[in-house]
Amino acid sequence: MKKTLRTFSVLFALACGLTFSSCSTDDSNIIDPDGGVNPGPVNNELKGNIESDLTLDPSVSYKLTGQLNVLSGVTLTIPAGTKITANAGTEVYIAIQKGAEIAVNGTRNNPVIMTSVNAQAGDWGGLLLLGNAVTTEGVDAKAEVGGFIYGGTDNTDNSGSIDYLVIEGAGAQINAESQYNGLTLYAVGSGTSINNVALINGADDGVEFFGGTVSVTNLYLENNEDDAIDWTEGWNGTVTNAYSLHTIEGFSTVVEADGFNNNPKIVNLTSVSTTGGTALQFKKESGATITGLSLTGYDTSVDMKDFGPLSNIKLNGETANPELSYTATATVDESSFNWINNRSSVDATILQGTLTGDLTLDASVEYQLTSSYIVQDGGKLTIPAGTKITARDGGTDVYIAVLKGGKIDIQGTESNPVVMSSINAKAGDWGGLTIVGKAVTTEGIDATAEVGGFIYGGSDNADSSGSIKNLVIIGTGAQINSESQYNGVSFYSVGSGTVLENIAVINGSDDGVEFFGGTVSAKNLYFENNEDDAVDWTEGWNGTVTNVYVLHNIEGFSTAVEGDGVNNNPKLINFTAISSTGGIALQFKKESGATINNLYLEGYDTNIDMKDFGALSNIKIDGVNAVKDADYSLGTKVDISDWNWIDARL
Repeated sequence: MKKTLRTFSVLFALACGLTFSSCSTDDSNIIDPDGGVNPGPVNNELKGNIESDLTLDPSVSYKLTGQLNVLSGVTLTIPAGTKITANAGTEVYIAIQKGAEIAVNGTRNNPVIMTSVNAQAGDWGGLLLLGNAVTTEGVDAKAEVGGFIYGGTDNTDNSGSIDYLVIEGAGAQINAESQYNGLTLYAVGSGTSINNVALINGADDGVEFFGGTVSVTNLYLENNEDDAIDWTEGWNGTVTNAYSLHTIEGFSTVVEADGFNNNPKIVNLTSVSTTGGTALQFKKESGATITGLSLTGYDTSVDMKDFGPLSNIKLNGETANPELSYTATATVDESSFNWINNRSSVDATILQGTLTGDLTLDASVEYQLTSSYIVQDGGKLTIPAGTKITARDGGTDVYIAVLKGGKIDIQGTESNPVVMSSINAKAGDWGGLTIVGKAVTTEGIDATAEVGGFIYGGSDNADSSGSIKNLVIIGTGAQINSESQYNGVSFYSVGSGTVLENIAVINGSDDGVEFFGGTVSAKNLYFENNEDDAVDWTEGWNGTVTNVYVLHNIEGFSTAVEGDGVNNNPKLINFTAISSTGGIALQFKKESGATINNLYLEGYDTNIDMKDFGALSNIKIDGVNAVKDADYSLGTKVDISDWNWIDARL
């Protein structure tokens, strides 16, 4: 018989006294595991063994003060809006034993909440379901939690239903080796229905499957310190529509798979990290089929912990490739979990994936670039004055790219520039900005860039990729491979219709800017301590840069200017470069050259280096052929005293 448990008045309690059970109108009892009969929540407390059906009362604020075990043959029903607050402790959890059922009947507007007094990771033990489905541990295996028995031969076993449930603060320590999860599913069968579950701030896994065949739909996982989703013992159900968020340091993975590969499936998994980390980890012979995978911000996409076969893992229809980032447009809409009142939301501030339409950022928002953000053909990214974008440190795949046919409009002003920087502003932290156009390059039409394999080059020298005004970019130059690094800004075949004014590139581990062919021009450029070249060009670039100021006060940089390839006679007007550490100022490779007017060089050991013994006549400085040993400190310095915009930081 089902019974609704309610708060009993003090007078009723006094009247019943020690004969409380005789005052009850049915046989619903909780047996205290230490002995004795507890007929209901005393002072709204839940603890003990439930030996007959119970329905909780959503108007009561329940306290979970110890183990609550639902025994075989019994159903625990939890109506919409019920809240259970657990005490902190290792032995505080809810367990649904083999043969028992739970019915969590939350709704979108009124979910069931299971939390802890502190709502902190590791406070309590979470919710456990134990079933009769198959596990590689065999029939009647013993769980690490409570020594409970699980596992059988009925893959269609039914442990009840869960709908609209929030669990937070779980993960209490069991022993030196083990912790509780938010939701633990031991050999749970496919007859069990689990939908719309949020697992937040757990000290161990969000959900872990120990064998079984149960499936889960609409799963939200936030800041679980071990794995968001974990399985072992041959689980082969399906998770559909899972969204995982990591904004904490030191978590383990989004997915950890272990043991025998029974090919479980995940359909639509979107996961976002603002702190790097590992996304998918597979141990031993484990595997999975995952479709609709979208990862953002992870350092490692796929980790084969025990060097198992990649062929066991199918990601978006192909064998897993650890070299791919699996960055893609989100496949699960984070806003679909708006029924979770206390969840975090970073999507509005994260730049990742692809942009195919028009997007204007909000200068009042602090954006985070956690992976690649790619403006596709036909897309347009507008960045208003004063916008600040923080790039995740150490990310080879962290960059902004504007592809052929896409546009960028950076609308900074001298008093309110746009800033793109890593948090530490250190050289090599991230990949910078790449613009890809349709102008001519000596590499031909539809050449392939070293960055992202992007296609560039065409026949439209007047092509426009948009406008960049008053941009400060800091900490770029992440390593692509043993041969290549990102630049602060890379211009691949960018046409003369593109506007570039007032750009500062600071602390880059490769070039400040590099032009790969194209005809684009720029004015008012500031370069400080870029470790390779401040200005680099190749593939026949023939634009003009006007008012350039280069500062070197670090050891070991390459040059202020590197020209390479055929000489298409680009122009440098008002070019100042100053070094406090010596080094090379201007270097020309192969047959490259330039026309330079008003050159001022100070502090370099070598002013002009003809790397491949090309013709000095290819280089005109103030109207005459370059002279290697000439004094080029007689020009007029570019005056940057009013370039206050270069001092902008995050």
